[in-house]
Amino acid sequence: MSTATSERPEADTLDRSTLTRLTGAKAMANTALRWIPPFLPTLERAFGVSTTQLTTVLGLGEAAGLSTMVIGKQLDRGRERLVMIGGLSAIALSSVIALGGSIWTFAIAFTMLILGVANFTVGGHAWISHRVHYSRRARSIGIFETSWAFALLIGGPIVAVLINLWGWRAPFVFMAVGCTIAAFVVAVTLPAPGPVTKQAGSPATGATRLTLRAWLVVIGSATMAMAGLSVFVISGSWLDDEFGVSTGGLGFIVMGFGAFELIASGGSAALADRIGKMRSSLGGLVVLACGLLVMLSAGDRLAVGVIGILMLLIGFEYGFVTSLSLVSEAMPEARGSTLAVGNAVGTLTRGSGVILSGWLYGIHGIAGTAALSATAAAIAATCFVLSRRF
Repeated sequence: MSTATSERPEADTLDRSTLTRLTGAKAMANTALRWIPPFLPTLERAFGVSTTQLTTVLGLGEAAGLSTMVIGKQLDRGRERLVMIGGLSAIALSSVIALGGSIWTFAIAFTMLILGVANFTVGGHAWISHRVHYSRRARSIGIFETSWAFALLIGGPIVAVLINLWGWRAPFVFMAVGCTIAAFVVAVTLPAPGPVTKQAGSPATGATRLTLRAWLVVIGSATMAMAGLSVFVISGSWLDDEFGVSTGGLGFIVMGFGAFELIASGGSAALADRIGKMRSSLGGLVVLACGLLVMLSAGDRLAVGVIGILMLLIGFEYGFVTSLSLVSEAMPEARGSTLAVGNAVGTLTRGSGVILSGWLYGIHGIAGTAALSATAAAIAATCFVLSRRF
């Protein structure tokens, strides 16, 4: 994907302890976001609304991710830490707003939540990409993205316990406190801002207009996100509607989701640099598609349904996490700007996917959502393949 892969590797400037702290902070941020879709039935009852109404709110809230369009140049100037602190602070504030207890306060809170998560994530990816050579970058980004898995593996059960003990507001209080602490840790312990280290093979042109190849990679990664998240967002409602899974049961199943995602993101960290980042991304799409087929064949069998979701998640997580490395090197002279644009495009695909998923699920059930996911996966694969021609 880049001339950087053919140059002599430079020394990485991201130490393990810094990566650990970043991953821990991202796990807290991701928990604030990821607990919501599996527990949509709980929020539906709390706010007195339907699945379609809530998924519409979630989809519209994704538009806040477009805010990353304005921070690309700041990231390329080495101001990632400031962006990450601001993102975590926004997440903490969003959790406080959500305590208002209506669909309207939740809509405001979720919009701010997306703004915070998006900016923190892009800031973290830029921090890593500016400091780790492309030949080893999938490992560092894969470790960073294990935070998605930990958000379900650890955060999911915690949320289930909090809801059962103190009601639906308890997770929001937990997220507000946790993200405040995470922002403090990032502010105090991460190295002070400094000049960005250019990796070998990265021309210092200062260009920010994306090339055709960069656009294809960005769109491929964004539509892969749509393929996975459009199913995940209705997973809790599907399990509740089709199989009558309780809140406690959802907590247990979500923990299983997290375990499999940890395997997938860990696999990306361990294997993608050796197997090849493009090959790994395409392989993830194949597994995702197989998961869709298993879900559609579940009928009234809960075990088959859960296996299908697990297959989809492991394919999506492995492929999508790996695709982030492709995006980071699609245009190495402007990594921060490319990552920021990539997140903005992903915002559009995720938001539209969430809204369409909810409506299609309401009309056609899981078959409607699966059709949307399969179409997005096909577009992603096409973009990735075409990007290799430029």
